[in-house]
Amino acid sequence: MKHTNYYLFDFLDFDTDLQVDESLWKSCRPTNVIEKNGDIYISVPYQKQMLSNDMTADTSAPRENYYFMIRAYGDKILRLFSGFGDYDISDKSEMLQYSDAMKQNPLSLHDNGNMIVVTDSKGIKRAEINLSEPTINHWSDLQPAPQETLDITFFPDKNKAVRLSAYDHFSPPRYDALPLAFCKKNGQKERATLSFECKPDECFAGTGERFCKMDLSGHTFQLKNQDGQGVNNRRTYKNIPFYLSSRLYGVFYHTSAYCKLSLADQSTRSVQFLSDQALLDVFLIGGDSPEEILRGYRDISGYPSMPPVWSFGIWMSRMTYFSADEVTDICNRLREEKYPCDVIHLDTGWFKTDWLCEWKFNEKRFPDPIVFLKQLKEKGFRVSLWQLPYVAEGAEQIDEARKNKYICTLTKKQATEGSNFSALDYAGTIDFTNPAATQWYKMLLKRLLDMGVTCIKTDFGENIHMDATYQNMKPELLNNLYALLYQKAAYEITKEVTGTGIVWARAAWAGCQRYPLHWGGDSASTWDGMAGSLKGGLHFGLSGFAFWSHDVPGFHSLPNFMNSPIRDDVYLRWTQFGVFSSHIRYHGSSAREPWHFPHISGMIKQWWNLRYALIPYIIRESEKAVHSGAPVLQALLMHHPQDKVCWHIDDEYYFGNDILVAPVMNSENKRTVYLPEGEWVNLFTGEHFGRKGQGSWLYDIEVPLNEMPVYVHPDVQLPVYPSRVQCTDEMDMKKTVMLTISSSFKGIFKELDL
Repeated sequence: MKHTNYYLFDFLDFDTDLQVDESLWKSCRPTNVIEKNGDIYISVPYQKQMLSNDMTADTSAPRENYYFMIRAYGDKILRLFSGFGDYDISDKSEMLQYSDAMKQNPLSLHDNGNMIVVTDSKGIKRAEINLSEPTINHWSDLQPAPQETLDITFFPDKNKAVRLSAYDHFSPPRYDALPLAFCKKNGQKERATLSFECKPDECFAGTGERFCKMDLSGHTFQLKNQDGQGVNNRRTYKNIPFYLSSRLYGVFYHTSAYCKLSLADQSTRSVQFLSDQALLDVFLIGGDSPEEILRGYRDISGYPSMPPVWSFGIWMSRMTYFSADEVTDICNRLREEKYPCDVIHLDTGWFKTDWLCEWKFNEKRFPDPIVFLKQLKEKGFRVSLWQLPYVAEGAEQIDEARKNKYICTLTKKQATEGSNFSALDYAGTIDFTNPAATQWYKMLLKRLLDMGVTCIKTDFGENIHMDATYQNMKPELLNNLYALLYQKAAYEITKEVTGTGIVWARAAWAGCQRYPLHWGGDSASTWDGMAGSLKGGLHFGLSGFAFWSHDVPGFHSLPNFMNSPIRDDVYLRWTQFGVFSSHIRYHGSSAREPWHFPHISGMIKQWWNLRYALIPYIIRESEKAVHSGAPVLQALLMHHPQDKVCWHIDDEYYFGNDILVAPVMNSENKRTVYLPEGEWVNLFTGEHFGRKGQGSWLYDIEVPLNEMPVYVHPDVQLPVYPSRVQCTDEMDMKKTVMLTISSSFKGIFKELDL
């Protein structure tokens, strides 16, 4: 066991044997506070500590002084910054895309002796800097006095206070958190940490695509993108350095460095952040609701764009289709048997060699791709193509890519990046820090888009070659950011050529929400895979992302990855989950077309027809999402932040603002449902439940396979499409009708001809 349960080693990453030349520098009481151009600059001295698990000041080393800055934007965002003498504050960042709301609000100082109060232009208090000595009633010298500390309370909005963890310790040598500190290794500043106080009952959510319970308190996460390899572990493709608190504030750590976030875990008294880079740039966001806080985060890092209407239809795929004839046969059968569908996705098999990405169709198996794509489009099918951001040793572009440094330059031979399924040698990662490489990649995609391809699946991107050099960034800072640069390039060229901005992406970091859409990766085709997918999607939506999907009915089989059959009920229940997701795509390691599940194929068709009937509602809610802080798939806490139960519900969600969804995720066809306060109507049976003023539980309800626990409030009006279609091209949105949940409502299947 390497875990020590001590702060210095487990969180600050010091050598447990204390044999490495490293030191901890702890923040002390400020020596000066000034206002400059509307910002507050606090001069903070840092005291070196003895190299010991017990923190004792090393007074033989002179203190080092660095400024800590406070800036305000509007009424509800504070920015806290320290570059520890090596970095200056800057807005030049791929992660930042300010909205018009991000207007600097000048701050001023009011010196009240031992308490300096910071107010904004409206006179609202935004911070208190406590310079006083702790109150002491001395009677014993058994333990030493505490060291000086940095004690600042921030007010992201006028209704709440967020304080640095000034006194999170047992006896003074035994610290469990520090308000502000940095580390040195071999004499160079290397890591930095900042901690906020948290309350005993405080809950947390967000941080990316977490496959965890809804309340993340008691967890420490490494914010380092990597191949998730499923949805039931700690690994994740999508780390987002943002969390949301039940006290209704959010924190965005503006960095691409590897970092750690401890949410009342290392210490139950503190939320702690550690960056591998000696730089802290922190946005503290207030608000009266989770939606307002997430809107504040999007004001900082960018808003999602609206996906095209066709993207809300059914996507059909598997790993993989190998020829134009195979794809054409599948599309023809979908139309002949009246399964509505808008997108056919070609995964790894459209190249000359499976998995060998050269951005070109196999000439033998796809002899005339332009005609092939045109014929599919005439039948209402758009085509999505798989590819990845690595160039293989055997690819025809490898010499060109190396010569022009379109890919990174390896400094040593290393393990293959890019795929767990292929034995190919991926010789280099496309270097999106090089503008010429970005343009080269765009031209590779443009040839395909000009042919008639509609969407690019920007797979992988959560890992890059690390023992390598890139033109404008160290790999340690690029790895997390890579997904943003990669998806931005694909999104931009797709929008330029087709007029619609969309990608189908797996990895993510802060800012990627601007380039929808993302899906949940390689889940198992099991109930726990479904449950893990939903957990990931809920936290992802609480991390600033509006659009999210998942592989229906899971990506891989168990126990045999490629060959174990998928249960009918898993396929059907996951279909229901997909119908009530922002986007729905069938994909996986074996056949996914509905006729391979003949016992339930009739029901599948009915649910697909329901999906198309709901597209007007999905469009309405998506348009709300791109202008607000809300995702399409919303955790219950988005609507009920004061209901403590909702901070623990991870298997239900709102689909848009009006539909409450509780997927069945077991073979018993039962589940327990929590209904937040108010009256609710079952969308499939018309039954009424709930009560005003408080939430209620429905225990072990029976749910037949042709139904799903979905609820709406009485008198809600849902825009629906009244007739069956085979694709969105057949839809005339002027024909949309309003389905009113009236007293005579008997269920949506009975109300609509599906």
